[in-house]
Amino acid sequence: MARPRHLPTASEIGARLDRLPATRHVWFLIICLSLGGFFEFYDLFFTGYVAPGLFREGILTPTTPGLFGTSGIASFIAALFAGLFIGTMVFGFVADRFGRRAIFTFSLLAYTICSVAMAFQTTAFGLNLWRFLAGVGIGVELVTIDTYISELAPIELRGRAFAVNQAIQFSAVPVIAFLAYALVPLDPLGLPGWRWLVLIGAVSALFVWWLRRAVPESPRWLAAHGRLEEAERITAALERRVQAEYGKALPPPLPHPAPPPGRGRFLEMFSGVYRNRTIMLVIFNIFQTVGFYGFANWVPTLLISQGVDVTRSLEYTFIIAIASPFGPALGYLLADRAERKWQIVAAAAGIAIFGLCFAGARGGVPLIIFGVLLTLASNLLSYAFHAYQPELYPTRIRAMAVGFVYSWSRLSAVFTAFVIAFFLGRFGTTGVFTLIAGSMLIVALAIALMGPRTRDLPLERISQ
Repeated sequence: MARPRHLPTASEIGARLDRLPATRHVWFLIICLSLGGFFEFYDLFFTGYVAPGLFREGILTPTTPGLFGTSGIASFIAALFAGLFIGTMVFGFVADRFGRRAIFTFSLLAYTICSVAMAFQTTAFGLNLWRFLAGVGIGVELVTIDTYISELAPIELRGRAFAVNQAIQFSAVPVIAFLAYALVPLDPLGLPGWRWLVLIGAVSALFVWWLRRAVPESPRWLAAHGRLEEAERITAALERRVQAEYGKALPPPLPHPAPPPGRGRFLEMFSGVYRNRTIMLVIFNIFQTVGFYGFANWVPTLLISQGVDVTRSLEYTFIIAIASPFGPALGYLLADRAERKWQIVAAAAGIAIFGLCFAGARGGVPLIIFGVLLTLASNLLSYAFHAYQPELYPTRIRAMAVGFVYSWSRLSAVFTAFVIAFFLGRFGTTGVFTLIAGSMLIVALAIALMGPRTRDLPLERISQ
């Protein structure tokens, strides 16, 4: 094949991608990536929903006699987040090294295999072991998806792309809640309902493995690694497809700063402007987990502690879960209009306020209302920070840096599971949500005081 007379620079590739209009094909790529995240979220959030089934079968208990006991639901939650920590901290660099597309595929298959194995465990040790291994695959996958979307989405679409991405991913929550309500109290075909819940997610994820073939490698990643011919070929094909749908000439590329040459290194995230960003995001991720997963993974258990029986708690949880996709959908309206850092601060405040109201609520209607509001605020926070984190680092270290800072949320969640169980046993739901409110205050202060502005700025300009 003849070599092109002119090969674009990495900054030219970024400029050409950023000026693309929001056509059907652009949205199709974002949706394909988001469907991969759907099953990651399915696995991530079914913990609270399978808990009653695990209690009923006698594999795990709601609480443990000691703070770090391995026989309770807290150990199951901790095993997942220990795996997520390894996946994001230790393997976060692989998407920078081997490419977004390959790692997206590998981690999805790894999750599927481990989840199938977990569905047939009969002991707490086996259950927690395979939960840990599935968590490793999920951790790599979620970091890769965030990085992938930030690099493919045009500049004016980046916020809305993450809002749609999160809305699709959070659609998994009402699906889980409905399946749990329908299956967990029963034993279809002699197999406990919680096992069906795990198997359905694992097997369905294979559909996304097939669908992902339509998503190309990130041209920004290719260009950053000197593979300019491949970056040019994929970018040109994307431009042709978008222009055909757009019906007229594409807007001219805007000037982009050239990224510094060379391959990214781990220590780069602790130098220059990245140092404060890394410190801010580590603080943020340690404490956001307390609020987000402190509610999401404990909804049925928290309701039971409020005096609601198991079947009714699953019913309430399903109703609350229906709100899950609407938090990011609300974010879609704000995505590229309001600065993302202030969206994060507002959502953190909402979690604190609605959580305390939930703790004081009595009766089905108030519990559902404040549970819905708390879910909306939590998922608005999730959309905003998933969009925000990858914007703050350059392509050469984006996945590695996001994996590093995100891994602190996973490490935090390992201990948060036991702390929540401790607070629930000693101080009830009021104690749990007081802990959550204090954590959200720290989250809001970290982002408000240290977070840079990102709205309507090219990735290459934000990250320099």
